[in-house]
Amino acid sequence: MYSLRLIIKNAMRHKLRTGLTVLGLVVAIFSFGLLQTVVDAWYAGSEGASNTTLVTRNKTSLVFPLPLSYQARIRAVPGVTGVGYANWFQGIYKDPKNFFAQFAVSGESYLNIYPDYLLPAEQRAAFLHDRKGCIVGRKLADQYGFKVGDTIPLKGTIYPGNWELVVRGIYDGRQSSTNTATLFFHWDYVNETIKKIIPRRANQIGVYVVQINQPENAAAISAAVDREFANSLAETLTETEKAFQLSFVSMSEAIVVAIRVVSFVVIIIIAAVMANTMAMSARERLGEYATLKALGFGPGFLSLMIFGESMLLALVGAAIGIALLFPFAVFLGKVMGTMFPVFQVSQLTVLLQIAAALVIGAVAAIAPTIRAVRINIVDGLRSIG
Repeated sequence: MYSLRLIIKNAMRHKLRTGLTVLGLVVAIFSFGLLQTVVDAWYAGSEGASNTTLVTRNKTSLVFPLPLSYQARIRAVPGVTGVGYANWFQGIYKDPKNFFAQFAVSGESYLNIYPDYLLPAEQRAAFLHDRKGCIVGRKLADQYGFKVGDTIPLKGTIYPGNWELVVRGIYDGRQSSTNTATLFFHWDYVNETIKKIIPRRANQIGVYVVQINQPENAAAISAAVDREFANSLAETLTETEKAFQLSFVSMSEAIVVAIRVVSFVVIIIIAAVMANTMAMSARERLGEYATLKALGFGPGFLSLMIFGESMLLALVGAAIGIALLFPFAVFLGKVMGTMFPVFQVSQLTVLLQIAAALVIGAVAAIAPTIRAVRINIVDGLRSIG
């Protein structure tokens, strides 16, 4: 307890310098955590992917559709327990700036594959019985003020025309990482309309989502599905849902890598600043360290004083930085809206922030400690700081 009091007094000896050092640490730890949270948000879709769900798409490219007739053949593959399908819609809600994910899906078969979408039974039934019905995620509903019974007008881009959807339900996520910023509606509604205006585009879907019995069978079932359509006019590529999501992330991999590099550069810079601060502090106290040595205090005690002060400053800065990150992440998540459907500070990010603070504190104290331990008593007593 006495040592702790002495460490605190040493740290507060130069209040301005201590305050500026802690401020720098707060900014560094906060920035590090924020950048890591952005990276986590980038990977949120893949991290939340089910290990019992596969995605089947056109082997040539995702932009090419697959025939509706494939559904029954995929369902007949051993190990497959459910098949649904989805089409990216990309309609405009009032203004092109109002971008959010919209999928025309296979209704009940699709919802059965994604039990993490929590929808009240009466709302689920209302959605399934209304061909023009749709369901929206809680985050999306909060952002645009959608309520059950509202009509959402969409101007089609991929599928031309004006589409009116009635909100029949608002779903929540089973977990905090579940995407609740998406609109789902019936593919049958789109297909029936397209048959009248562009018949050649009817009965075609974007991807099949395939539920399997065991995660360890994913590779074998994927291969079996693709063999089923080998040498056909529309060959398939089947992969796990996580791999499918990561294929989109890989398109911006350079940006993600740059963000990671910047986050660690921030830590390195503040470590250098912290090391300079501790070196100045130790240089001013060489006479005190020499006096302590003369009184019989050993290297262990001197190391404790220097490391303790450095760790104290680092942990105080980290605590403030972490505390500020949580409310700011909530605020930023609301500001960005559906750009990042899941934007939250993970436990791993907090642990990395604490680890970074400990590393900064330890690295900054090494050189001053070595100098204090090695100082000759006579030379130290001659020092004027």
